Formats: sequence, structure tokens, C-alpha cells
Amino acid sequence: MSKNNWNLKFSNFFRLGVLLLGALIVLLPLLVVFFTSFAPPGATLEAGPTSNWSLANYRNAWERGKFLLAFANSTLVAIAVTAFQMVTSALAGYALARLKFRGKQALLLVVLATLVIPFQLLVIPIFLVLKWGHLINTYGALILPTGVNGFGIFLLRQYFQTIPVELEEAASIDGANRLQILWRVMLPLARPALVTLFLFTFIAEWNDLFKPLVFTTRPELRTVQLALAEFQEQFTNNWPLMMAAVTIATVPVMVLFLIGQGKFIRGIATTGIKN
Repeated sequence: MSKNNWNLKFSNFFRLGVLLLGALIVLLPLLVVFFTSFAPPGATLEAGPTSNWSLANYRNAWERGKFLLAFANSTLVAIAVTAFQMVTSALAGYALARLKFRGKQALLLVVLATLVIPFQLLVIPIFLVLKWGHLINTYGALILPTGVNGFGIFLLRQYFQTIPVELEEAASIDGANRLQILWRVMLPLARPALVTLFLFTFIAEWNDLFKPLVFTTRPELRTVQLALAEFQEQFTNNWPLMMAAVTIATVPVMVLFLIGQGKFIRGIATTGIKN
């Protein structure tokens, strides 16, 4: 074996080892949470691993935390916000990528500027607008404030610019208008970016605690994260029960990410190809 081949193999093994170590560091807390959730009810972390695995914690956490209603609310809000963002991001992203109009670059800068403004900084004006519209303590208060997102607009704008203009010109010659070109040509080709936006938005809304905490007080509007926060306050010392609740709240988004991770990576990798 030549020296170059040996160095290449050693470099590959070293990189693999570093990646495995990084994955272990990231996954270790999740594994601790997962295995603790199967411990006998009332067990402590100091007791260490146990061979007496039990699903009782999951049944108790599901019933005591009233997660059925919380799951329904979080799913409804996450899907609604995601749908709004995909529609608005597709329309605005296509306009910024292909249409020519005065103030286009300035508008793009405004969209990018919204990415650095924390949502918490806008909570007071948003609250006043929602109160004026009689939307406090409604699903509208959980959906409308994040129905448009600068990241989604920029993501699709960048992806649309990677698609050859000749495809649009061919569709235009066949008699398609702008909306038909967007729907029948651009969006099917932008599926990786759409999947990326879907995952980002759905996971962010599923994990959001701030909006339901500030804009709602009705128990029937509790989301998963709000139910989890209230659950943790009640069962602070029951670690297996708490870890079961955390696992229940986390599994859906992990499964969703694993399903769409291929297109997610491709969508992220292609967003910066063109300026």
C-alpha cells in the first residue's frame, strides 16, 4: 500500500471518528431521556439504569398531561402556519426571483432585515393588533402572526433562481400565464426547497411555547409545549414521568425530520447557488 493511500485511509477514518464522536455527544442526552422514560414509576436518576422497563410512565403522562387535545391543537396550528408560509413564500419568492419592478432590491433587503428581528421584540404591537381584531384566545392568534416568514421567501427566491429561465419561456410560448408557470413548472421543480420550508416551519411551530403562552389563556387552546411546561411544573420530582412526557412531545417532529431529511439537505445546499 502506497503512502498516499495510507494517508487517505487514515484521513477518512479520522473524519469518521470525529463525526461519530459528535453524533454520540448530540445523541447522548436524547438516549438518557429515552431510557429514563422506561424506568419504574417514581425511580430517581441516582438509581442508575434498570432492567425493569415499563410503559406505565407513557400511559400516565398521556392521561395526566391531556396530550390528546394538545396534539390536536399543535397539529392544527403547525399545519395552518406551514400552509400559509408555503403559499406566501412561493408567491413572494417567485416575484423577487423573476419579476422586474421598481424597488425590488430594496424590498429584498427589507425581507432579509426581518430575519434579524426577534419575534419577542414585536410581541406588544402584535398583541395590540390581535386585541383590536378580537383574535386573542383564538386559533387566529396562534396562526396569523407567523403566517409570513422572511426565511421562507428568501429560501424559495434562491431556489427559483437555480431553475433555468428557458423552462418558463417554453411554458409561456404554450400559453401559460405567470400563476400557471409557478404552479405547473416552478413548484414541482422546487420540491426540495418546499420540503425544507415545510420541515423548518412545522418543527418551529410544534416547538413554539411563546405564542400560546402570551396570546391564549383558554385551556382548550393548549398546545403540546404549553401542556409539557404545565406538566413539568406538576411533576418536578418524578423524572421517569417527565422524561416520558418529553419523549411524547419530541417523537413526532423527529419522525417527520427523518422522513424528509434527504430533500431537506438538498434544499439547504442549493439555496446559495445564485445571488
